[in-house]
Amino acid sequence: MKKIDITCIIDDDPIFVFGVKKIMELIGFSKNIMVFQNGEEALNNLKAIISANEKLPDVILLDLNMPILDGWQFLDEFVKIPCEKKIIIYIVSSSVDPDDILRAKSYEWVSDYIVKPVTVAKLKEVLVDLEKVN
Repeated sequence: MKKIDITCIIDDDPIFVFGVKKIMELIGFSKNIMVFQNGEEALNNLKAIISANEKLPDVILLDLNMPILDGWQFLDEFVKIPCEKKIIIYIVSSSVDPDDILRAKSYEWVSDYIVKPVTVAKLKEVLVDLEKVN
């Protein structure tokens, strides 16, 4: 399996972030991981990376329920930013609400909806899916 160059985790739960990073290290998911605690922090940093023409993440793991700017608000703003690179976004949420899952599918950039907790098997599945895309 090919390792992803940069993964971005946008989640305000430090325990989730710690756990998913450990799983990523265990399976060799990503060479680099950037973490943002809310949608606003992520949006500002990703805009700066795009403006500076620096390397963007290949994958974003996006939580929905966060302070300041939640996952939906982040998505609504992020898709407006002109960007040449197609970044694959996975919604990672504890919500099992069918409306959330349906809404996530309405975004072109969103590849899948993953219900927490994230498992080794699920992240391996993501790697396989990404190999099909690239």
